[in-house]
Amino acid sequence: MIVLGIILLVLGWLLGIGILWTLGIILIVVGVILELLGAVGRPVLGRRHYY
Repeated sequence: MIVLGIILLVLGWLLGIGILWTLGIILIVVGVILELLGAVGRPVLGRRHYY
C-alpha cells in the first residue's frame, strides 16, 4: 500500500494531476498506520501484518 501511494504521488506530481497526488498521500498515511499497528502486535481486521 505504501509503494502504491509513492507511485501515485510521483505520477500525480509529474503529470500535474492533483487527485493522484492526494490519493498517494492518503495511501501512504494509511499504509504507515497499518504498518505501525502491525509492528506493535495489534491485529487490525484480523491481520497482524500488511505486506
